[in-house]
Amino acid sequence: MPHVLVLNASYEPLGVVPLRRALVLVLENKAISLEESGAFLHSATQAVPAPSVVRLKRFVRVPYRGPVPLTRRALFARDGGRCMYCGAVATSVDHVIPRSRGGQHVWDNVVAACRRCNHVKADRHLLELGWRLRHQPAPPSGLAWRIIGTGHRDPRWMPYLQPYGADDALERIGVGVTAAAAS
Repeated sequence: MPHVLVLNASYEPLGVVPLRRALVLVLENKAISLEESGAFLHSATQAVPAPSVVRLKRFVRVPYRGPVPLTRRALFARDGGRCMYCGAVATSVDHVIPRSRGGQHVWDNVVAACRRCNHVKADRHLLELGWRLRHQPAPPSGLAWRIIGTGHRDPRWMPYLQPYGADDALERIGVGVTAAAAS
């Protein structure tokens, strides 16, 4: 099912919701559709354009959310779905300093890895293997990461996410802004 970007009344990105929830917000007159996906949803009596971006009519105060939560999906988004050791397609999560040797499960110590590299590295330090990371892991920051970290991306969302660091986030994960707009 497609997902829709939800913006606050101030155009600040709030999150991503399923198409059905976004349509209910629009039909109940709680939100305005800013972008349409080009598809139509049909009922017995009418056809409604499916929204891609909606803006709430009333401002919603959002409490401080803290740092971006470390989830598998957000980690793969941060690393661009590539192994941080060899650059192959990542399929697993690896701790740079193994947990068995005191490593923590935090953004600075967790990377995406391919199955082969994760198996070879096992519970050893990078220095023992003579390996180097392609990029130093760091926690993502900015409102755009809350959206990009969900794993759902739509090029129609970019104009609404760019003021909140989407360009930096997409560059960091290896997706050019022009490539994201083209897909």
